[in-house]
Amino acid sequence: MARKLPPLNALPSFEAAARHLSFSRAADELNVTHGAISRAVKNLEDQLGVQLFERATRSVRLTAVGEPYARAVRDVLDQLAIATASATSRHSNTTLNVSTSDGFAGKWLVPRLYRFHRAHGDIDVRVSTTGKLTNFRGDGIDIAIRYGTGDYPGLASEFLAGEEVFPVCSPKLLEGAHPLHEPEDLRHHTLIHDGYPIDWATWLASAEVEGVDPRSGLTFDSASFAVESAVQGEGVVLGRTMLVAADLASGRLVRPFEHALKSLSSFYVVYLPDAIRQRKVRAFRDWLLSEIQPADT
Repeated sequence: MARKLPPLNALPSFEAAARHLSFSRAADELNVTHGAISRAVKNLEDQLGVQLFERATRSVRLTAVGEPYARAVRDVLDQLAIATASATSRHSNTTLNVSTSDGFAGKWLVPRLYRFHRAHGDIDVRVSTTGKLTNFRGDGIDIAIRYGTGDYPGLASEFLAGEEVFPVCSPKLLEGAHPLHEPEDLRHHTLIHDGYPIDWATWLASAEVEGVDPRSGLTFDSASFAVESAVQGEGVVLGRTMLVAADLASGRLVRPFEHALKSLSSFYVVYLPDAIRQRKVRAFRDWLLSEIQPADT
């Protein structure tokens, strides 16, 4: 007996729109236009003969029929993604595709990866860096480390580490004509920026420092480059706990003052719910959690 199936090419668009409750965000995730998402959802509704979304001027929400249907479609797509991963060579049982930000990769993950390889020499790790949320199905990612609130609909999310933000610099800046001893001494030094939400204006205000221009200095679009610039003595950067831990431990960086701000975001390990059944994903998740020391949190 032939299966009665919906238009399959519309399902990813519907699932993404249902997960985000936004056609625009779904379009961004799938790299298509808002109109393409809207047409796919309308085609699905026409084929089913039911309304899946209630549409308002600036928002959408699932109907009583659409909500359980979205959960079912998400489960089916998750299962299909895992089956596809198992069937393709680039998602073999020995190749693990990891996604994270360039800062986390360069300053925390890569310096430690040799320990994972030592314990799991049969698993080849491929690291992809991006500042965007991972599209696990479309990008072929097995597991991701993401910085946020941990709320990733349709995905498993486990807390990895919290974070504080504080100035760090080369030990060389503690000496010379204008040594860094107090926050007010920052007026004599170059501020380094990396686009992080907690910026110099926020930190200086919290420390009640006046007379320092929070917009001046060097700006990088990469946290790794910003930290490396500080290591080389080019100025002072707002260090983030996970990204400067190794440089602080080695003495390449120092904290000239103790004042720190607690970030509202944290690092999370994220993956498709059923992916944890794969040995390579479970091994990497377990290794990441084991690497977090009390000092990192």
